This record gives sequence, C-alpha cells and structure tokens, in this order.
Amino acid sequence: MFSAAEIARGVQGALAFLWRDPRAPSYFDNTTEACLRSFRLMLLVAPLHIILLLVRYSDVTVTADEMEIFVVETFSYVVEWLLFPVVFHEIARRQGWLDRYARYIGALNWINLPGMALAAVFVPLAHLAPNAIGDLVSIILQGLFFYWFLVTTRQVLGGGWLLSAMLLIVSWVPLAFISFLVARYLGVVAVAGA
Repeated sequence: MFSAAEIARGVQGALAFLWRDPRAPSYFDNTTEACLRSFRLMLLVAPLHIILLLVRYSDVTVTADEMEIFVVETFSYVVEWLLFPVVFHEIARRQGWLDRYARYIGALNWINLPGMALAAVFVPLAHLAPNAIGDLVSIILQGLFFYWFLVTTRQVLGGGWLLSAMLLIVSWVPLAFISFLVARYLGVVAVAGA
C-alpha cells in the first residue's frame, strides 16, 4: 500500500503545515496519481476511526442492530472522505485553482493520518477524564484540526484567512450534518449520566 518512506514523508509534510513551514506543500506531489493514491489512506486510518467509534458508542444506546451500525458507519466514513474533494473540485474549477487541486486534496488526506492518531489517543483519555477536562480536550482537538485545515488551505491555495475559513465551513458543515443524520437513523440516544 504505502512504503515506510512514503508514510514518513506524508506525515512529515502534514506536520510541517502545523508549524507553518513554507516548504510544507512541497512534500506532496501535485499530480493526479499522487492525489488518487492519497485516498488509500482511508484504509490505513480506518482502524483509528474504529477506536473513535467504539468510544462514541460506549456512552449511547441505539435502536439499530450491529449490522446496521456497521453498514451506515462504513458508508458514512467513505462519504466523509470523498465529499469535500468532490465539492472542492467544482469550487477549484470556478476559481481557477485546478492547477493546485491535486496537491491540496492530497495534503488534506495525509493530514488525516497524524490527526486521527492524535484523536485515537486523546479522545479515549478525554472520555475517561472528568466531564470538564474531557470537554476541554475535545475543544482543543477540534480547534487543532480547524487550524490545521486553515493553514493547509492558506499555504497550498495561497489565499487569506477569510477564504480558508469559508472553505473550512464548506468542508465541516456537511460533515456535521452527515453525523447528525447517522445518529438520527441509528437512533442514537445518550445514556443518562454519561
């Protein structure tokens, strides 16, 4: 799937965005092949996503059975990976950014690997901590992921903070809505006292 060198380079590039290293975009090839290859990270990140799902479902009851949960969450996972790249392709076409599309989407995909690794460590810890600390950790993680998206957008597309924030909204709002729909469909109800 990926060599150790590819993973190291991808993670190093993803982390370079956090430090606002101007060389960060150069870690990602601006080719269709590299962009498409970056979607293989869905498989590499899936075990980390499963950890987060186990934590999420530990404090809730659901009306759906295990097979429904598996099918719906799997479908949701794939849609969440593909939705923004599809929507952004149209935005990039209209804005004249198609020359940067492959590098941008590839970089965002690679950010998922270290991002999900962080989440897979800190979300379970936050879940075990008192509510106030757990909520604080969740807010910090969400803020980190938003910042990561913003600086990546600024560095790869060359836009300002306002443009980056608008693209963050375009990315995040549909994902929040999908999460809401999944919870409604599966009949997710928080356990009292959790």
